[in-house]
Amino acid sequence: MNTRMRRAAVAVAAAAMAASLAACGSAKEAGGTKSTETGAAKGDAIKVGLLLPENQTARYEKFDKPLIEKKVAELTGGKGEVVYANAKQDATTQNSQVDTMITNKVNVLIVDAVDSKAIAGAVKRAKDAGIPVVAYDRLAEGPIDAYTSFDNEEVGRVQGKALLEALGDKAKDGDIVMMNGSVTDPNAALFKKGAHSVLDGKVNIGKEYDTKEWKPENANTNMAGAITALGKDKIIGVYSANDGMAGGIITALKSAGISPLPPVTGQDAELAGVQRIVAGEQFMSVYKPYAPEAEAAAKMAVALAKGEKLDSVTTSKVDSPTTKGVPSVLVPVVSLTKNNIKDTVIKDGVYTADEICTEKYQAACASVGLK
Repeated sequence: MNTRMRRAAVAVAAAAMAASLAACGSAKEAGGTKSTETGAAKGDAIKVGLLLPENQTARYEKFDKPLIEKKVAELTGGKGEVVYANAKQDATTQNSQVDTMITNKVNVLIVDAVDSKAIAGAVKRAKDAGIPVVAYDRLAEGPIDAYTSFDNEEVGRVQGKALLEALGDKAKDGDIVMMNGSVTDPNAALFKKGAHSVLDGKVNIGKEYDTKEWKPENANTNMAGAITALGKDKIIGVYSANDGMAGGIITALKSAGISPLPPVTGQDAELAGVQRIVAGEQFMSVYKPYAPEAEAAAKMAVALAKGEKLDSVTTSKVDSPTTKGVPSVLVPVVSLTKNNIKDTVIKDGVYTADEICTEKYQAACASVGLK
């Protein structure tokens, strides 16, 4: 994604936000006409409902939303419309947002579920109304029509392998702490499963937590408890399921006076996480290229809205607890360390070197060849 594309994505996002309002209010009529039916759309005048789960993680507002809006516009010749709402980590709110989308007669829904189980009833209501549903990033339960995400067990394996690499021959010289994500997020269970498949038997897991709502402050509290329970001299590494929690963990480690910091993993390649990697405070993150995931969701949504088959879009099938053989696209991931920042997030236009290398990080950036 180059600078021009990013500007275009932001412009599309701004236009869609103005049109739809944050809570799915009155929507601008696509192409000057308003569809009066759900299900298969007439021509390219497609109304796509987009429901994202939270705004604590930077990726959703900065990447996923504008990328999906841009691709829908491209696939429909500018006649498609994205109606957007964010649940702000509230499953009840998201269920209500689905009902609002049904009332607004969207042609298709893209849903990143706050709670994969709690959303099932709302997914069925959408289907009963003739609205196909694409599960985005998290495998929602209920009668979904398609799914796109990353290979989430592989994410956990990549994190676990990186932590073992950082520990080297000292992997059993102390304890590691595992800071998993929220139990309401099916991806968190897959990250945890993948990480355990690599770490079990090779490290001593002193404490392990499922972190409520993925919140950094909850990870910080958990980490402080682990330090008290295990002793600050015994902790040799921390598995953190994402970058936001890694920030809370590192704050707790610093507050306890632990120096040097043990290796800490992460995920999402958030700007703050990348800066911590440059500074040597966080060992790695998992870079998930959001563009192919967002583009796959948009392609599936537009095809479903037109009543078309997904054979040319999807590449595999997955099973949810309620639906078997869901047509899917799973996007590969990359282990991000200080050695490949230039060849990943900078090369792909996610961040510029100037965005990463603020005054605070100038010297660290110079030491890893970013300035």
